[in-house]
Amino acid sequence: MKNHILIVDDLHPAFMEQARALGYTIDYRPDMKLEGAAEIINNYDGLVIRSKFQVDKAFLDLATNLRFICRAGAGMDNIDEDYAISKGLILINAPEGNRDAVGEHAMGMLLSLMNNFNRADAEVRDGKWLREENRGYELKGRTVGIIGYGNMGQAFAKRLSGFDVEVIAFDKYKTGFSDRYAREVSMEQIVKHSDVLSLHVPLTRETNGMVDDEYFFHFRKPIFFLNLARGKVVKTQAVLNAIKQGKVLGAGLDVLEVEKFPALAEQPWFDELRANGKLLLSPHVGGWTFESYRKISEVMAQKLGEIGLA
Repeated sequence: MKNHILIVDDLHPAFMEQARALGYTIDYRPDMKLEGAAEIINNYDGLVIRSKFQVDKAFLDLATNLRFICRAGAGMDNIDEDYAISKGLILINAPEGNRDAVGEHAMGMLLSLMNNFNRADAEVRDGKWLREENRGYELKGRTVGIIGYGNMGQAFAKRLSGFDVEVIAFDKYKTGFSDRYAREVSMEQIVKHSDVLSLHVPLTRETNGMVDDEYFFHFRKPIFFLNLARGKVVKTQAVLNAIKQGKVLGAGLDVLEVEKFPALAEQPWFDELRANGKLLLSPHVGGWTFESYRKISEVMAQKLGEIGLA
């Protein structure tokens, strides 16, 4: 059906409103499973997803009339991008919609780690008044290393600008990106100077498992470590090992190699993860705020308008 869009995930109404204004018709089925979508996808011109299922080669081969896919978020790792592009599909994502949420979440995680907020709160509630044990670190004067200087890395750097820190950034796929918030450096400088390391890279074949025991070994100073990118970029056991070795002073992980229960609880490292007081965990909500829920839809609709109706 020409200019007909199938939406298989929860989405803010702003996208539907603006898409209809552009001349599209909407079939909103947020509870649809992969099997159901596969049966009818050949009837649609567009598909909108979040992270519900993998849009792989087999699925794309069924989408004989599909012209574009909108990903409500930043990462495109649940879409076979190369194959989709080879079939002439237009891929739309919306990192501009949740970059502010990620930047603020990273900032909150870092300050909590450096000042033992979670542990101190739990201890006071338990009748313990331990001041020396909860002495914190100041961020001022430290060097923050950012890996990946796209929308998310830039948003975090911007929020660090009021803390009197030096922000250095490395991006393998960009050059000449130094700005008022961060200075472009080599990876060698990142490992030499960083007091804090924050990851903001997509999940690709190259970044899958990138942060392992050897990765942490090269850092010259103990670091605070943040991952708000994708869980599979980091080997969780390597983080736990680095904490035991004193290479990592504390880690904030919004994402994990395996997410959601019961699968997470079945991982060999989960009990150690749960028991480690130097870890701060959140359930992949770094980019998921009440504001980003709407902004993501607005960004996608704007980009949809830019490609126009065929």
